[in-house]
Amino acid sequence: MKRLQMFGLLNKDMDALEKELYRSVQGDDALLTETSLHLLKAGGKRLRPVFVLMGGKFGTYDLDKLKRVAVPLELIHSASLVHDDVIDDADTRRGEPTVKAKWGDKIAMYTGDYIYAKALGITAELPNPRIHQILSKAMVEMTIGEMEQIRDFFNSEQSVRHYLRRIRRKTALLIAISCQLGALAADAEPENAQMLYNYGYNVGMAFQIGDDLLDLRGTEKQIGKPPGSDMRQGNITLPVIYTLEDDRLRGALLDELEQIREGRAGVGRAIDLILSGDGISRAEELSSRYIGKALAALDQLPNNRTKGNLRDIAYFVTGRAY
Repeated sequence: MKRLQMFGLLNKDMDALEKELYRSVQGDDALLTETSLHLLKAGGKRLRPVFVLMGGKFGTYDLDKLKRVAVPLELIHSASLVHDDVIDDADTRRGEPTVKAKWGDKIAMYTGDYIYAKALGITAELPNPRIHQILSKAMVEMTIGEMEQIRDFFNSEQSVRHYLRRIRRKTALLIAISCQLGALAADAEPENAQMLYNYGYNVGMAFQIGDDLLDLRGTEKQIGKPPGSDMRQGNITLPVIYTLEDDRLRGALLDELEQIREGRAGVGRAIDLILSGDGISRAEELSSRYIGKALAALDQLPNNRTKGNLRDIAYFVTGRAY
């Protein structure tokens, strides 16, 4: 599904945010407007805006305030994807041509910069300095995560700990602050905002691990790009790291990774090797542990309908890659 539609009470507000997203990237430059709209219209689950709105349910819910957090967070996520596609030389995303594929690297990079700037312009309308501090710090961390990923392309010696630190910066952090900033924008109690951050962080970690699993065993229709794209680009993910720890498979997989790096082989054989070991099941187990931590954070929040919805999202994330 392109957007989480399981929560009927949010559909009207999510529709309003969708329109606000399109409006937010309108500008004087026709090409930047076109490229930005192309990216946004490709869709997505809009998971971060959903989390902002749900975080707002733990305070004084005001869509006018919350949209000034939800829209920028989705824009920041979208801008990072444009830059990712240039770095990864990706031609498709969500089944559609990337900005890079249609307009080239330079236009894609400027599109990402443009969307980042639009995001910051919207958050500037919020008077709470704490929101700006959290957001700016997260953007720095995300950039460091991107640099770490580039440095680690085809690095078969990286540890699980290193991988987890990278996905914390690249993925989990933005989901965590989506939950937290929604609560802060709604003037929720600080301890509830912190528990929402903890929930979002752990869901975000599980979400990225699930995404890495899906890349290895999903279909092109499911993931909107060819399976094994991470390995093809040199991105060594958790199931690969776990498989490299298996003495029975390590040598063969290292050989395949070297051939992929040199452009002498596709990823089919490497995927078969990974599926033949326990790397997939070990990654699933770690994902489930993060979901358990997310649910434990939820238990510390006041009981309301949104708490149940957040629990449903956690289970949805657990199952998305299976």
